Amino acid sequence: MQENDRPERDDVLRAAGGDSDAVRGERSSDTTQTFGHDSDLSFVPFGAELSQAEVEAIEALPSGAALLIVRSGPTSGARYLLDTDVTTVGRHPEADIFFDDVTVSRRHAEITRTGTVFELVDQRSLNGTYVNGERADRAVLRNGSELRVGKFRLNFFVSPADLPQTSEG
Repeated sequence: MQENDRPERDDVLRAAGGDSDAVRGERSSDTTQTFGHDSDLSFVPFGAELSQAEVEAIEALPSGAALLIVRSGPTSGARYLLDTDVTTVGRHPEADIFFDDVTVSRRHAEITRTGTVFELVDQRSLNGTYVNGERADRAVLRNGSELRVGKFRLNFFVSPADLPQTSEG
């Protein structure tokens, strides 16, 4: 996929494995813009309306992996596979999940994985990171959690193999 191409709805994007420390010596001003109105911060959860392709992508996840689906924002419909111990999210071109929008900080957040547990860690972003409508510096992600990074809203899904099994009988 070309750098400026918008991902297709059925594309699953693998978070880049680039070295996020490669530009540590770089000095530049962060031009993150803040939201202008409290209405931008409202939380109205999305329903469970997943496309057949999204359902199949979630069902195909191996144990220890998860999927982020962009529900609103410039890359709505994009999917990001989380299958490493640390995934960076931000406006920096070397972020594993790159959101090219001024409402996203250069180094906005990280998603860490310990075994089959995923946790979102805000990296002191200007606009903050939200999980299920609540601002969070750190939060364990649950299946179906909604994240907000800048003006992007995403849903988090774990591998079905890692969901608690219900016993019938």
